Amino acid sequence: MSLSKNQLKTITSLNQKKFRTARHLFVAEGTKIVAEFLNSDFELEHLFCVDNLIYKNLEEVTEISETELKKISTLVTPNNVLALFKIPAETPSIKSGLIVALDEINDPGNLGAIIRLCDWFGVDQLICSTNTVDCYNQKVVQSSMGSLTRVSIIYTDLAAYLQNSNLPKFAAVMDGENVYKSSLPESALLVLGNEANGIRDSILKLITNTISIPRFGVLKQTESLNVATAAAILLSEFKRLT
Repeated sequence: MSLSKNQLKTITSLNQKKFRTARHLFVAEGTKIVAEFLNSDFELEHLFCVDNLIYKNLEEVTEISETELKKISTLVTPNNVLALFKIPAETPSIKSGLIVALDEINDPGNLGAIIRLCDWFGVDQLICSTNTVDCYNQKVVQSSMGSLTRVSIIYTDLAAYLQNSNLPKFAAVMDGENVYKSSLPESALLVLGNEANGIRDSILKLITNTISIPRFGVLKQTESLNVATAAAILLSEFKRLT
């Protein structure tokens, strides 16, 4: 079999959020990442591969050439397989434990890294403001390296969510309390802000605690940390102290 024009059109359309939303589909590429989704609760729509021997037990498979794979792949070096999975319904929000909330994160690589960090540190739920980058963006899917299958992600009005939550709310800011001297509870909301502008004032008004990562360099001229790097340090501290 080969790639049809309709299949090509469908797959390339999924580069845009509006078509992912309309079709309830997203793209995953590469042997390892596709295997993560196949071994999860995500439902496979169709799989396109160069070597069908690996996926011979699946019904929804089309074997294609390397040239055809390059036409539908967003990777510089396509990796044997591309699959379409159905976007699942959002799960209900949880009320306890450590939850990460993102306010207007724009960079797909940052979101993918934060999803991986949540998976690594056992954070089961990630809350995103409605204007945070789509978690089914291809770059997010690839950079999360399969962790998207283990972290529940909810897009919502972040201010309303914070107002309705009884958890203590910690915001990562430049001038907050030194995180290494802070008392961090086991159940909390950790809010991280936009790469350029930080957390909006309307969100900061709803915060109960502000924390920061101190600079230890002699000159202390570094303006800020990458948001994913900050997330790694803060999550490590929350888990170390609880």
